[in-house]
Order: sequence, then C-alpha cells, then structure tokens
Amino acid sequence: MTHLYKVQYESENEYEHPLIEAYWQFLIIPEASEGQQLLHAEFNNSLGLPWDYSVNSLGFQTIRLRARQSFQKISFKGVFTLEKAHTNPFDFDSGALVPFLEDQFSKLDFKVAHQRYLRLTRLTTLPESKEIFRFEEHSTAFENLKALNEWVYKLLEYKGGVTHVESRLDEVLGINQGVCQDFAHLFIAVARKHGIPARYVSGYLHQGLGYFGDSQMHAWTEAFIPSIGWLGFDPTNNLLASTDHIKVAHGKDYADCAAIKGVVIGPGGNESRHRVIVESQQ
Repeated sequence: MTHLYKVQYESENEYEHPLIEAYWQFLIIPEASEGQQLLHAEFNNSLGLPWDYSVNSLGFQTIRLRARQSFQKISFKGVFTLEKAHTNPFDFDSGALVPFLEDQFSKLDFKVAHQRYLRLTRLTTLPESKEIFRFEEHSTAFENLKALNEWVYKLLEYKGGVTHVESRLDEVLGINQGVCQDFAHLFIAVARKHGIPARYVSGYLHQGLGYFGDSQMHAWTEAFIPSIGWLGFDPTNNLLASTDHIKVAHGKDYADCAAIKGVVIGPGGNESRHRVIVESQQ
C-alpha cells in the first residue's frame, strides 16, 4: 500500500534595510530513499533569481541561490509531490531483541562505526545538575527508547517562542518547555549518554491528525538498535515515526539540518516567516 503526499514549503524574509548581496541554501527536499519516492519538485522565489541543486556534506540534496542586487524583501516557495510506502514501525522480529546492557554498545568496532551519532554536541549536552531518564537493564533497548520517548513527551510542554535554534538543553530543562527540536535534542542526548547512536531528523508531518509540529518543518529522531537498525522516534508526539513522517535529512543535531542557511550583506535586522502545508492526495 502506498500514500501520495503534496508538501508546500513557504518562507518570507523581510529586512530592515536593503541588502547588497545574499546567499541561501535550502534543505527542504524530501529524501529519496527506500519506501519514499520523490515524484516532482518545484521551487521559485519572488525575485526570479536563478537557483540550482547541490548535495551537502551528509549527502542530502539542497537548493542554492544567490542575489547580487539590492532588495529588502523576498519570498520562497517549494512544492514537492512524493509517494510513500505504508510504514509499520513495529514490523521487526521482536524475538531478536535482548535485554539492554551497556556493554553491548561499548565495543570498539561498534563505537567507531557509529561515532558520528554517539558524540555529544553543544545542542545535545545534558546539564550535570539535572536528573535524567535512566535505562532499565531488564528491558530491551527498544523498550527503553520507547519509555524515553514518553518521558521526554511528558517532561516538556510544547510551546513556541520560549526557545530558539541555538537553545541548549540547560535552557530547555530550566523551563521544561520548547518546540520539536528541543524534544529531539533531549531524546538524543539521553540515548547517546547510554551508548545508543541517535541522530536528529528534519522533515514534514502530515497535518490534520492533531500532531504538534505539523505546520512548520518538524523534527524527530532515529536511534540505532542492533538487530533492528535505525528506527524513528517522535518525542514531541510520543509516536514512533511512520507513514505520516516525511524525512528530508538527518544529522548530529539541528545545526546539520537547518531548513535554510544563508549569508546576507547589509545593515539591520530581519524578520522571517515560515509555513508548511502537507496534504494527502488520496
């Protein structure tokens, strides 16, 4: 069984004073992978600037463009149509799971193979003063990660405007509030502390089902479980990632997966607005 989706991404940037020059890179194209096929992609901007595709250092497709003219306002729009196979996140051999022991994840060859997603970053470092979720050795790694997913969901209140893209976990845990990227960073930090490789995922979430994070680009996580592989967890909604989660990219943390990066030359500040619409075509 397959599902057709149409994703519309919109961004509008307005600057306090006219810019002299600007460069942007967008990481917003749904990933082409097993079970997720990109059928059509469109991109345009209000200034009619030429753009091209590129591939970033992690192998994900980006859109790049550059303005060499004076302007004060610009908008961008991407429209993507894709097909996804129906995904059951519980479709694995549960008999292959064994009780969690940290020794399973401490072998040198395992740590070398997954070192990128075991290393703590500025955004995934836990404050030492905070008591965190502890894994149970009588439970499997999968059961512990499901429990961690629920713990993060219950601990943090979803609230926009109280954190920002550079917020560290000591700030987030100081107020126990944040948005999807904060939920993801906390899940990742705890999983890595227990030796489980975990990575940040950016993408889209199908609207209309009462989820948090479905009106902008969404963030969730993937953790590596021996005998299963990479499995998606969405702590913002206490879900396992499934058919409604449309992946764009993954990385160590938000810094690897920002939807838009840019360099602008000109004085003053700016205001940005973003909107995402995800529609099922069936």
